Amino acid sequence: MKQGQYNDQQILAILQQAERAEKTIAEICQEHNLSPNTFYRWRKRFAGATPADLAKNREIEKENVRLKRLLAERDLEIDILKELLGKK
Repeated sequence: MKQGQYNDQQILAILQQAERAEKTIAEICQEHNLSPNTFYRWRKRFAGATPADLAKNREIEKENVRLKRLLAERDLEIDILKELLGKK
């Protein structure tokens, strides 16, 4: 998946700017070179999120990656053992 040009904190700042109604959504999108579809997708994804929530989610995602890797390694070891036991 392509990495976007905005990080989560920047996205939150843009969404907060829209919540304060400083400018219209169209003006905000034009200022940040976004499509309105992207803005609304972000608003749906980050609705009510705080920077602390984003940090917690990032930690959870890292832990999930680690656990998936451990599971894949365990499954590989099991397959190797089954193959060795099947040959005898």
